[in-house]
Amino acid sequence: MASSSGASSGSEGDDLQQVMDQRKRKRMLSNRESARRSRMRKQKHVDDLMAQVGQLTNENNQIHTTMNITLQHYMNIEAENSVLRAQMAELSHRLESLNGIINYINSTTGLFESTDQQDTQTHDDNNFMNPWSSNLYVNHPIMASADMFM
Repeated sequence: MASSSGASSGSEGDDLQQVMDQRKRKRMLSNRESARRSRMRKQKHVDDLMAQVGQLTNENNQIHTTMNITLQHYMNIEAENSVLRAQMAELSHRLESLNGIINYINSTTGLFESTDQQDTQTHDDNNFMNPWSSNLYVNHPIMASADMFM
């Protein structure tokens, strides 16, 4: 009987070995499948990141283009603003000159003032022909400020 129990224990060992081998193969297959899923997730993540890089690159290019266009508009407006400032300075200088001329004309004695009634009548008759000789056209300084041009 010893021989039969030895044979039976050997067969139990073989069965146990087969069960262990089967479990090992099952575990290996499970690990392979898990590794495959992990590689697929990693690849999907890399693909998503690459798509995001492409999208952000496009966005960045659009922002650069918009920024360059805006900078060009700014430079054009700044140049136009400089021209307008120069024109305003020139016009202000002209206005000062004209006001000086008006003040000079108004300050000269008797040019626009008439004390004689008959002389006034004669001047009134000739207003159309000689507008400088009438006190209907009393000259006043022209008023303007830089705020009007802003």
